[in-house]
Amino acid sequence: MTLSTCVLPNRGVLLIEGADRLEFLQGLISNDINKVTEIDAIYSAFLTPQGKFLCDFFIIQSGEGLLVDIEAETLPAFKKKLTMFKLRADVTITDVSADYDVHAVFAGTTEVGNGIFKDPRLDTAGYRAILKTGQSIDGAEAVDFEEYDHHRILLGLPDGTRDMTPEKSILLENGFDELNGVDWNKGCYMGQELTARTKYRALIKKRLLPVEIDGDMPAAGTEIKDGEKVVGEIHSSAKNHALATLKLDALESALSANGAALNVKTPDWVVFPKGE
Repeated sequence: MTLSTCVLPNRGVLLIEGADRLEFLQGLISNDINKVTEIDAIYSAFLTPQGKFLCDFFIIQSGEGLLVDIEAETLPAFKKKLTMFKLRADVTITDVSADYDVHAVFAGTTEVGNGIFKDPRLDTAGYRAILKTGQSIDGAEAVDFEEYDHHRILLGLPDGTRDMTPEKSILLENGFDELNGVDWNKGCYMGQELTARTKYRALIKKRLLPVEIDGDMPAAGTEIKDGEKVVGEIHSSAKNHALATLKLDALESALSANGAALNVKTPDWVVFPKGE
């Protein structure tokens, strides 16, 4: 297969530096910052104290600092929160979005390093890269955003606030356990209590899943119905597929959204609670 690459137009980059950067982030994010190297990234999230989603991101080491690949829309608020929490810690947080492009790299293989890293969520997701603005990836064919977006949606990978609602969504409804976005052994972080309780008490009643649309694509936010009963919501879409939040007890039902029929396409990596 031809290696494909796409500069993601909806991403920004933060640079986090300072002697206390690791300890500082460890108490705030859902994954273990100590796993990060110059070739190994983590996928993680920042939550409210009540355990609700605020933003998700990737972190990779760059020299003595950390680069954070984050949705551009959520970057300012995340930066503001980090600045508020750092108090006297030796940490500096800089928006370097103008200096970098974030690339998705998929449908082939390439070398990691120099800003290129395996997407830590799934092997089939491919790679990501945080490269200086205008820099390209050798041997990769540039494709448009819709091509990558369709690839992502078929895999069932959430894309920040396009698929999750800040201060409402919870991580395990959106695959963060299976997608290596939570470390269960790292100790306390903001929102950890609800995240752990959700897992160990099997409280998940809905999931973000790919759906195939038979008919006109419903707009994001369109209700999904089983007859007259609302059982979910459409989120991001590309071509004839979308990601949708669906109640687990409705997955075998005849589903529709704004007159279009929906066919649930559950990825093989998804683990449902026992009994579903």
